[in-house]
Amino acid sequence: MKLLEGKIAIITGGGRGIGKATAQQFAAEGATVVIAEFDEESGQATANEFGGRFVKTDISNEESVGALFNFVSTEFGRLDILVNNAGILADCTLKKMESDQFDSVINVNLRGVYLCGKAAAKIMIEQGSGVILNASSVVAHYGNFGQSNYVASKAGVIGMTKVWARELGKDGIRVNAVAPGFIQTDMTAGMPEKIVDMMGEKVPLKRWGQSEDVANAYTFLASDEASYISGTVLNVDGGVVV
Repeated sequence: MKLLEGKIAIITGGGRGIGKATAQQFAAEGATVVIAEFDEESGQATANEFGGRFVKTDISNEESVGALFNFVSTEFGRLDILVNNAGILADCTLKKMESDQFDSVINVNLRGVYLCGKAAAKIMIEQGSGVILNASSVVAHYGNFGQSNYVASKAGVIGMTKVWARELGKDGIRVNAVAPGFIQTDMTAGMPEKIVDMMGEKVPLKRWGQSEDVANAYTFLASDEASYISGTVLNVDGGVVV
């Protein structure tokens, strides 16, 4: 039997990179997948690959998030899995960072997770079960130069994950976070080869990870094989954080 047979899942930012790989794997494991993506072209294209559904969504906007979850509730009558994957970058040193650069990242990476998590929890509490998986990052553990906004958002996600695990456990809802390390995605494709090689050398396994490596972690945590795991942060980083 497939790991996610019959499950209804929402994946935010599911049009590309880690989100796309996760959507593909969830579908392969039997889930019905709803791609919640701001970029209509990539979101629809990914959904079309496996017969999923696409809903154009701005996760930083409460009305947009409400429309997404209303659609899922009306269309399917339940929600089993939420993967809060969507995120953005706006790197800049503290000395030069403008407030809008800080706010934009916090609004998507932290507020967006809060809005989607709250909407999902409402449905899951009523049905007495569910899984919420939040995207953090290894930089939440040790910081990263030029990423005050991004690190703050990803550290906040870890904090919310632990709070939600405590609050929602009694309702049969598991909440965990995944913290990727150096993963090859569209976001990193434009980096100079010299920098890519240098960063890869910092990894004990001596290589960058692939989107599928993170998708594997999400699939496991979403499945019943992880039925007694909640409130944890799973690093998928090749050993960077030890």
